[in-house]
Amino acid sequence: MSITSTHLRAVGIGAAAVVLALFPVLSDNAYWQNMAIMAFLLAVMASSWNIMSGYAGYVSLGQSAFLGIGAYTTALISIHTGVSPLVAAPAGGVVAAAAAILLGLVGRRTRGIAFVIVSFAFLEFTALLTANWSSLTNGNHGLALPLPTWDSAYLNWPFYYYLLVLLGLTVLGSWAIRRSKFGIGLAAIRDDESKADGIGVRTDRYKMFAFAASAFPIGVAGGIYAYYIAFLEPASMFDIVIAMQIVLAAHLGGVGTLWGPVLGAFMLEPLNQFTNQSLSGPDAGSWRLIIYGALLAAIVLFFPRGVLTEGLDRLNRLRRKGPQAQAGARLTDAPDALPPAALARTEPAPGDGPLLRVEGLGKAFGGVRAVNDCSFTVERGTITGLIGPNGSGKTTVFNLLDGSLPADTGSIHLGSRRLDGMPRWQRAHNGLARTFQATRIFPHLTALENLAVPSRSFATSRLASSAISGKTAERAREWLDFVGMGAYPDHQVGGLSFGQQKLVELAQALMLEPDLLLLDEPAAGINPALIDRLADIIRKLNAAGTTVLIVEHNMPLVLSLCDHIHVLAQGHVIASGPPRQIERDPAVLEAYLGDHAPGADSSRTATGVDA
Repeated sequence: MSITSTHLRAVGIGAAAVVLALFPVLSDNAYWQNMAIMAFLLAVMASSWNIMSGYAGYVSLGQSAFLGIGAYTTALISIHTGVSPLVAAPAGGVVAAAAAILLGLVGRRTRGIAFVIVSFAFLEFTALLTANWSSLTNGNHGLALPLPTWDSAYLNWPFYYYLLVLLGLTVLGSWAIRRSKFGIGLAAIRDDESKADGIGVRTDRYKMFAFAASAFPIGVAGGIYAYYIAFLEPASMFDIVIAMQIVLAAHLGGVGTLWGPVLGAFMLEPLNQFTNQSLSGPDAGSWRLIIYGALLAAIVLFFPRGVLTEGLDRLNRLRRKGPQAQAGARLTDAPDALPPAALARTEPAPGDGPLLRVEGLGKAFGGVRAVNDCSFTVERGTITGLIGPNGSGKTTVFNLLDGSLPADTGSIHLGSRRLDGMPRWQRAHNGLARTFQATRIFPHLTALENLAVPSRSFATSRLASSAISGKTAERAREWLDFVGMGAYPDHQVGGLSFGQQKLVELAQALMLEPDLLLLDEPAAGINPALIDRLADIIRKLNAAGTTVLIVEHNMPLVLSLCDHIHVLAQGHVIASGPPRQIERDPAVLEAYLGDHAPGADSSRTATGVDA
């Protein structure tokens, strides 16, 4: 049996675990035990931070607030009830998780630098609250915890093993999250939150759960840390330097990876010990902040995915022999039959009347009315085209239909359900799916993972299920096979060609099993052979009962595919009818050709081709 990198990694992790488990027995050196305890603490915080900031992409500078919240909660319970802080520490985790949910409610509409500012403000707020709520926390006078009662021969063993076990559970939880439906959703939010929302991901709830999961281990660790140092004061527990150390440790090892934050914490702790011993006086905290800030800035600039991650990637590139067989490789032949998921539905979505009704839709950007009193219908079981010259409002109409933009006026009905006013995830749950002219996929996920993200409903109980196995993975592989991408389930989508990304995005939309599929210029930027394949895919989907609304500039494709066509000009429908009628309509000719419209020459069509 050949030895792979996975085997070597497993052996290394096992050997490290044995060494760490036996270390206190083999050495009674209090200094090294203290360094190990502080490294465990930092590793727990960095690994927890990674759930929210590495997986979901919400970078926080306020994680040390949860350390302080957990520490004070544990201390107060122990002081007032006599319970050992080792027993009370999980309660600190619960309170920290509740505080994280509060932070999520306050900052849920912010992202990027705005969320960084909100998280830092939360840290400062909790510090001020703790310092000024003196009747509960004793303010700046601090809180003294009871001293340990175990035999002094054991030194710091209980703290050591408690934090070691907590670190193991935190890493295990992080691993389970990343492989779950929940973790795949977080990764999608990191890559493109708006797109994730549009394919049915309840981004608000995913983020709340991520914030809570990120805070709980830190709160528990805060309780153990409080017992370890035996005295609490707001300035030291709600310290921006600790927050910087957490972020730095994660970036040092590798943001978004499983073991990167842990390795980064063990690499950073010796520097922490050095600065603690070498810097003293009133300016010591400022100097530490300058050192950590400069180091973090350098890592973000030159090693944005982490020193270890970037270093290993560069080493692999040097060792790699031959080109990767992905973006330039051929597509597999699309099968003649649809996947079972599509075959189960051979009729259009049930109901009376048109599937889609758009009435009086309007959208203005300042003084420009991009969509103006736009009304049309899409009949069930048809392929309907929405065409018009550039700037006529086609993509804006699609943005209004899927909720990317709010409509100023008008209504949108999908069957008996009124969509306008619904959030994007709810429109996806109600049977609407969309692709984009410029593909919007999740570039850091594989093709299979991209198809595991869409959700037609939300249930908390399903978040823990595996994202890349079981029925969901089976359906995803079937749809990849159907669009011709069955050979690339494990390829990172960001490395595929544009045409391949288009097919993955189409398969992703089909995972929703939509009642109405919106295709925004699917033929744009791809070669003629792939256009023919795409047309065949659309016909098969329609034959299986999927209603399609397509925006496209490729007129031969539109005329050959569509049963009915609506023509937009200046934001409203100027003509509707079957393809042969539309291509000879004088209003359509005027919209496309302007002053060069052929007028009396009825032998010309809207495509500019002789009839």
